[in-house]
Amino acid sequence: MHIHILGICGTFMGGVAALARAAGHKVTGCDRHVYPPMSTQLKELGIEIHQGVDAAQLGIDPDYVVVGNVMSRGVDVVEAMLNEDHRYTSGPQWLAENVLQDRHVIAVAGTHGKTTTASMLAWILEDAGLEPGFLIGGIPSNFGTSARFGRSKYFVVEADEYDTAFFDKRAKFVHYRPRTVILNNLEFDHADIYKDMDAIHWQFHQLLRMVPSDGQIIANGNDSNLRELIEMGCWTPVQSFGTGDDTDWVARFGDKVERHIGMRSPSGAAAETRWQMAGYHNLENAIAAVAAAVSVGVSFEAAVESLSRFEGVKRRMERTATVANIAIYDDFAHHPTAIRKTIASMRRRYPGHRVIVAVEPRSNTMKLGVHNDSLAESLKDADLVWMFRPDGMGDGFDASLESLGGSLSMHRDYDDLVNDMSKKVLSGDQVIFMSNGGFGSARQTLTALLQRTRG
Repeated sequence: MHIHILGICGTFMGGVAALARAAGHKVTGCDRHVYPPMSTQLKELGIEIHQGVDAAQLGIDPDYVVVGNVMSRGVDVVEAMLNEDHRYTSGPQWLAENVLQDRHVIAVAGTHGKTTTASMLAWILEDAGLEPGFLIGGIPSNFGTSARFGRSKYFVVEADEYDTAFFDKRAKFVHYRPRTVILNNLEFDHADIYKDMDAIHWQFHQLLRMVPSDGQIIANGNDSNLRELIEMGCWTPVQSFGTGDDTDWVARFGDKVERHIGMRSPSGAAAETRWQMAGYHNLENAIAAVAAAVSVGVSFEAAVESLSRFEGVKRRMERTATVANIAIYDDFAHHPTAIRKTIASMRRRYPGHRVIVAVEPRSNTMKLGVHNDSLAESLKDADLVWMFRPDGMGDGFDASLESLGGSLSMHRDYDDLVNDMSKKVLSGDQVIFMSNGGFGSARQTLTALLQRTRG
């Protein structure tokens, strides 16, 4: 079967493409913007990508069109698909019908940490010899791909609450019907989709209504929004996790630089290991992944030990270069909470070093001004901040950042931002580029510039 995927370079749809290819289908696709790491992954799989959303591309006459949620009515290829009566479905629906049937689905949901937690969990299962399938919104370094069909009944899926498609406004995760669910945290996000926190609670409630009574829910015990969610109705056993003493699963750091971690299970068993990650948010991600792995039969000690061999996720605090003792990182952080936690983690890990941040506000929620009241606060612990200002952000955006004072540098041009950074970064700096998009290749440009001038 020939499947043509609209919006193929998104992390989710790129994963769907990889799974369809693994299932033996011919796969092609299109997108407005084509950039790594997803474009690289698709190319390596032999998947042809058409750049653009024109109607003519459907002249290849695919058997099925799979529609990503970035596509809307009025887009040329969408109108042609409807007018020419092509068979079509959404990415989540295709996944549910062609991959998830008859499998033990482990869904990782929540506002933050889904990609890292799902990657940790997939690795723990792999390290235990279970050969899971997975679809993750990033590329785990241990696997080098965002999706794999797998050879066992277990399938790990990053369960996103964003809407499914222009013709299906339910959250993606309602299609997956998981048996095990991790709930990392819950905050207001996706303001272009959800009116308020109550609307988000309602969608997550639909997810909980689908989990069988002999399944397992693993929830952050320190999140008040999750407690409210569970109080709305839950028919499945719940275990809590956290970094305090009042949860079923407990994790702690064993040293100041966060290289050593210890964990305790609900039975009181203890295990410890060294790892390559950092940050309390990743410690929470890790204990959640361990709990989920244990729930499907992996031994507690083996699950914890597997974390010592977990290599991280591309674009999740990924150190991409070091030039003249200046460390450069690529990070997907695009919500104030994630930005704040990333900066705090870097400060703890590299005491005495400056933490330099470059931010590209790309999310619809950010553009709508929902985070104006909290963005400056999330950045206040950075030594210097370079902000790329997209068109249409509104005057309130600029005013919201005034409290950063002289530490902030605002730019409307990527090259200007990079040139300014290149003059001010110093040996020992930890430089983090934060964006859920390509950031105009600013990180790569700064790296090349520093290599020429200081390498």
